Amino acid sequence: MAGRPHTPRGGRSSGAAPRQPRAAGGVLPVDSGRAFIPILLFAVVAALFLVRLVYLQVVMAPTYSAQAEEARTVGFDIEPRRGTIYDRNGTVLAVSVDATTIYANPSEVEDIRGTASALAGALGGEAADYESTLAANNTTFAFIKRKADTAVADQVRALELKGIYFIGESRREYPNGRVGAQVIGLTDIDGNGLSGLEKYYNDILSGEAGRYEAERGRDGTPIPGGVHEETPAVDGEDIMISLDIELQQSVEDRLLADEKGLTSNGGSAVVMDGESGEIYAAASLPLLDPNDRENIKAGATELKTVTDLFEPGSIFKSVSAMAILETGSMAPDTELFCPNEIVADGYTITDAHDRGDATYTLQEIMDQSSNIGISLATENMGFDKFYEHILKYNLHEKTGVDYPGEGGEGTDILGYMVPFDSLSKVTAYNMSFGQGISVTPMQMTRFYGALTNGGVECVPHFLMSKPQTGETMEYATEKVIDDQKAIDQMTGMLKTVVTEGTGKDAAIEGYNVAGKTSTAEIYDDVNGGYRKGVYNMAFTGFIADSTGPQLVCFVGANETEYGSIVTPVFKDIMSTAIDRFKISPK
Repeated sequence: MAGRPHTPRGGRSSGAAPRQPRAAGGVLPVDSGRAFIPILLFAVVAALFLVRLVYLQVVMAPTYSAQAEEARTVGFDIEPRRGTIYDRNGTVLAVSVDATTIYANPSEVEDIRGTASALAGALGGEAADYESTLAANNTTFAFIKRKADTAVADQVRALELKGIYFIGESRREYPNGRVGAQVIGLTDIDGNGLSGLEKYYNDILSGEAGRYEAERGRDGTPIPGGVHEETPAVDGEDIMISLDIELQQSVEDRLLADEKGLTSNGGSAVVMDGESGEIYAAASLPLLDPNDRENIKAGATELKTVTDLFEPGSIFKSVSAMAILETGSMAPDTELFCPNEIVADGYTITDAHDRGDATYTLQEIMDQSSNIGISLATENMGFDKFYEHILKYNLHEKTGVDYPGEGGEGTDILGYMVPFDSLSKVTAYNMSFGQGISVTPMQMTRFYGALTNGGVECVPHFLMSKPQTGETMEYATEKVIDDQKAIDQMTGMLKTVVTEGTGKDAAIEGYNVAGKTSTAEIYDDVNGGYRKGVYNMAFTGFIADSTGPQLVCFVGANETEYGSIVTPVFKDIMSTAIDRFKISPK
């Protein structure tokens, strides 16, 4: 119809807004779904922040606190002062002197290159040597120089370098250099014993380490009350040993004087008091210089008189003769026919020097060092008795000397000896003149010591006392020879070895030197049999009928040509000892 307004399908009239119902109170309602979304988002974000805050402040707080504390904490062990080693007269042999360890806190070093350059100028080396240390991450402690001289450390301290700090420590020094160093031994940079008495008595000398921990501020200054732990170090104990450093120097000098003649593989000497077991001097080639650690020769840290086994040769004839005298099977003047050779188990035994058939007394067997004579004399006594006396004299056991390296752990057996049940005739002959059996020089020195001490063997030793506590050490003794008459006879025979026999070069005017020479063949462990043209030579003896310390001296020359080089060395060493200790004839 004309004049009626048109309304499109699906729509409303555009002429007026639709009417809405009014809410109570006259306020229009808001769409509740749309309003809730931002509220929910805000709540979720707030909850996440809250959880994170709880996690950081409650759960992780101890960890972060510990990390922060660690970052500003410096901690290190406090090294104790190592005990001093003195010789028998109170001369200092090893001592700990003041030193300063220089370290860095890399997190505080602001100018790495400049600091490295300054350190190089004071300590030596190149700046690059220090840069990697100063640039280290994740640490507040890095060594720059261990145990520097205090004067050098003071020069570095005067530079006032940011992040560089100092610890007072001590460093081991050996005032006598190489003299006695083989016996005394070495320590490492941390003060732990590596060799010699430094190693053997490490528990006594080392003491107990302390501990220091403290917090430092960002500028490196200590935080008041920030010391967490400060445990003082307990210093080590001093020890006094039996070495006489002046005699020790004479022994070493004498070995060096004939070094080429004495050895191609380690000549040695030891001087021991047979009445006490105190070792006055001991050395073996090559010697040790503790102040030249970059050029230490193989074997220099070992005392071969203790550590090395060898076939003793004719110095062992004194063992055989002592058993013969003790059993009464022969007296010194008893005669025995000795052909120029004997055969046993298909092997031929001769003396070192060509000779015809002869009749020798036991005295002459010793004077001439006859292999055939001592073999037949031992056979007449009985190989069973011979074997029993070797065991009785403790020549198959450790001496107990207080020095590292005497045989293996967990056993008292030392050296090689065929079990008696397997002992052949030729082996028994060989053993009678010191072949086919192995001992150490210290074992032989202890046996000869018993001849000076009424048949009583003493444990060879270095440690005498602990000066700080006044403790004096005591060592075991054992009577191994019961017949004093036999000892006197044995001593008499050893004296004529020097006056009339093979040991003439060991004679000292005005004194009765008693001893025995040996020229022992060397067994080839690789190829079997005995080597040709080289020998282990030795002389072991003492000053008989004398006052003063009853010193026994062993001198050995290893892998050397045949000759009498060891007897003059013995003579010079014992002549020095006579003067030094005022030994006089009775």
